[in-house]
Amino acid sequence: MKQHVTVGIDIGTATTRVVVCEHASEREGVARVLGTGVVATKGMRHGYVVNRDEVAQSVTRAVRDAEKESGVRIRSANIAIGGVGIATEYATGMSVVTRADGVVSKLDIEKAIAEAEGTLDLKNRTILHAFPLVFKVDGKELPARPEGIRGIKLEVKVLFITAFEQHLDDLLWTINEAGIKVTNFTATPIAAEHVLLDDLQRNFGCTLIDIGAETVSVAVFENNMLTSTHVFGIGSLDITKDIALGLRITPEEAEGIKTGVISFQHVPKKRLDEIIDARLSDIFELVDKYFRKIGRSGLLPAGAIITGGASVMPAIEQVAKAILKIPVRIGHVEIPSTKSSIKDNRFLVAYGVATAETAHTGTKQSKGSLDTDGFLDTIKHFFKQLMP
Repeated sequence: MKQHVTVGIDIGTATTRVVVCEHASEREGVARVLGTGVVATKGMRHGYVVNRDEVAQSVTRAVRDAEKESGVRIRSANIAIGGVGIATEYATGMSVVTRADGVVSKLDIEKAIAEAEGTLDLKNRTILHAFPLVFKVDGKELPARPEGIRGIKLEVKVLFITAFEQHLDDLLWTINEAGIKVTNFTATPIAAEHVLLDDLQRNFGCTLIDIGAETVSVAVFENNMLTSTHVFGIGSLDITKDIALGLRITPEEAEGIKTGVISFQHVPKKRLDEIIDARLSDIFELVDKYFRKIGRSGLLPAGAIITGGASVMPAIEQVAKAILKIPVRIGHVEIPSTKSSIKDNRFLVAYGVATAETAHTGTKQSKGSLDTDGFLDTIKHFFKQLMP
């Protein structure tokens, strides 16, 4: 059987991870990990590139480690795009049905979506993804895709995920400098959703919360659709700083205590719990404030699924439940591997971008590193989503 290999790269503020996956066939639902590369990231802050050369070197080292372990030469990869600049924009567009028989065609949908994009005031931002939320034909909302429906006027409401253009340029440059061609990119908040969430959760309403080193990514799903995303400039390193200051110990000792590598027998457990709970409360209060802003506070029946490095902390579920007032669980997934399954959920973003069944092809082109046809690729993704 022909081997189909994909690669995912997640450049985090603290760690760069590369995952090489093998698919038995294009239709195979589960991909096995052939090898991984993990190195400390240099040159990043809050998900942003602050030193392009250092980030490129980090990527190069991680790629070489993944090649060595997997036995695969890495020439191209899908990458995750994160950072506090990730945002969602909503826009509406309209088109007049062009066919003489009044049947809505793909061309009509493309025109409506293009008009929605044209209304955005991006201001140095670029579109990563576009998702249709609502279609109307002659003012009536449709429960399904509009193609084939008869009417005169087609309207669409679209959710666009955007990032700062310079940030995306910097990330693409670092990957290209490492000798890797970027085939697709996916916004970090939604990179692992196909691995962690099922259709029931997406339909009922849920949120995926990824707590990284310096950022917290949030994605909200309802009616089997993404409805909102946001990234906060706070993360698990803030907990480490609080522990170091509160207990008057070194950052290295604080990180070891936080992750359980170092025993806290000589540390007052009550004081440690107070410090950790206080910072976790800050994180989830920010998340709940965002939920109130979008009208979803306490209104996501399928609850919150938490992942990322901080998700291993014992108190996190209890604190999250108390503040968010919805069900909470940790997003544990054993990733299939040719050696032994990977239980570390910090690999989920890299694994997610490597294995997404529907690649989220972006519209950005940068220095030849991304081979796309621009907006038409986004349209293709629309139609894949709309298929019954």
